[in-house]
Amino acid sequence: MTVIYDLEHITTYRYRNPVTFGEHRAIFLPSVGYGGRILRYSVEANLPARIRWIMDTLSNNVAAIELSGSATELTITCRVRGEHFGIREIAEFPLDARAVEIPVQYTPDEWMDLSAFLRPHTEDPDGSVSAWAKHFVAGDQDNTLDVLNRMMDTIRNRFTYQAREAEGTQSPGETLLLQSGTCRDYAWLMIEALRRLGLACRFVSGYLYDAALDGGDVGMTGSGATHAWLQVYLPGAGWRSYDPTNQITSGFDLIRVAIARHPGQVIPLSGSWFGNSQDYLGMDVKVLIRKLGTLPEFEE
Repeated sequence: MTVIYDLEHITTYRYRNPVTFGEHRAIFLPSVGYGGRILRYSVEANLPARIRWIMDTLSNNVAAIELSGSATELTITCRVRGEHFGIREIAEFPLDARAVEIPVQYTPDEWMDLSAFLRPHTEDPDGSVSAWAKHFVAGDQDNTLDVLNRMMDTIRNRFTYQAREAEGTQSPGETLLLQSGTCRDYAWLMIEALRRLGLACRFVSGYLYDAALDGGDVGMTGSGATHAWLQVYLPGAGWRSYDPTNQITSGFDLIRVAIARHPGQVIPLSGSWFGNSQDYLGMDVKVLIRKLGTLPEFEE
């Protein structure tokens, strides 16, 4: 079965007095690959705008928006209609023998390709993140999938999800200390912890389809906004998704938009404006994902 969906991502900035704007960059278009296809998409602004598409260093689709004129409000609306195939649930990932236990053994070619995703990005001044990571492999607890699942489950079950309006992502150490955070914070903590165990990980920004929004029974944490999770490279299985916010690794819920070494590379909408600093009044973001229907699964 595949899901046909409409996605609308509306960002509104408000100012006390008219201001002018520099270039903005929107990262919203799903990178579907074998997981689906885009049927149509659009980017609109409430000001005259020239839009061009570029592909960044990690092959993410970026809309560069050049805005004209001045205003007290800037609204940028991104819309997508897509088909999401999802990933079937499987009992066990088909790992190569060299990936069954930690430390995973990457080949020289894999090391070259994955080096940017293997190196920790943040400092760990008190060693708390490293110590937290290592306790998951203490003793003979070195089965790779078991470590990944236990770390994901620990974040989901012992930490408190705390949505916040402030932009940015907490440091892994801060999330560990507070035992709370957003989906971005959870993903970033797990990435930096796993990198310290020698696993290649990348940050994923995207959307979360929640069936409860269409009258379904299950409610997802973090729906109604952009979502974040991580992918781990496991020889034999490739890049596999882990969402510590919802404890999911497959299915129809995760719609990938962009990948990155760190969260700052895939901010959904970024840009500049020119005026007095006290003129800025705030930002509102609304994300709507609506299922239009389903198609029967193709049987070979």
